[in-house]
Amino acid sequence: MSGHSKWHNIQARKSVTDAKKGKSYSKHGKLIEVAARSGGDMVTNPTLRSAVERAKADGVPNANVERAIKKGTGELKDDTIIVDALYEIRGPANTVMLVDVLTDNKNRSLQSVKLVLMKNGGEMSAAGSVAWMFDKVGLIEVNLAGKSADEIELAAIDAGASDVNVGEGTVEVKTDPSQLHAVKVALEKSGYTVSKSEITYLPKNTVTISDLEKARQLLKLIELLEEDDDVTTVYGNYEIDDAIAEQL
Repeated sequence: MSGHSKWHNIQARKSVTDAKKGKSYSKHGKLIEVAARSGGDMVTNPTLRSAVERAKADGVPNANVERAIKKGTGELKDDTIIVDALYEIRGPANTVMLVDVLTDNKNRSLQSVKLVLMKNGGEMSAAGSVAWMFDKVGLIEVNLAGKSADEIELAAIDAGASDVNVGEGTVEVKTDPSQLHAVKVALEKSGYTVSKSEITYLPKNTVTISDLEKARQLLKLIELLEEDDDVTTVYGNYEIDDAIAEQL
């Protein structure tokens, strides 16, 4: 779940099993394949570059990455056609979500997501009714590691960042998606350690969850959505109250 607690997501995570890792490889492969349709050169295709970087950060083998790129560019023929969809959803406690899907069967994916929503307090929303509440941005996380937050902020702005936020031990840098790689490279050349770099959706405003049962219901819904083979990412507009988060 790419959620939002100002910049960070607050939620409990289970340990990653081999089965989940395999599913992660599959999802990364789909993201890379679709991104590669716009070109297999990571220098000129920032979406592909971001997808590959995220896959490698999750330990996806190079062979898997290369195969997905070749499938996307058409170099490797495959009868299966992967298409993307972005579902707009309203969840518990007045939350909204965007569910990013990559699938070879849109009807199957839609019915699967609808079933999860029906059983867990969510519902599909009309096209355009939720998407406008999010901004598509490039997001970079820089480790402070003894460095000056002010200097990182200045370096990021000089490199083309649109916004910078200092957190505990990290600096979050927001960019236009097309500038993500350039800003990342500039920060690394300046000697800073980038721990995360991705294109994502951030909510313009957030809803604070202050009820324990509502928080549990929301996180269960998100977890079940993410377990679907066709769902790649769930973006939400929620923050969980610190006192509630400690009880999860």
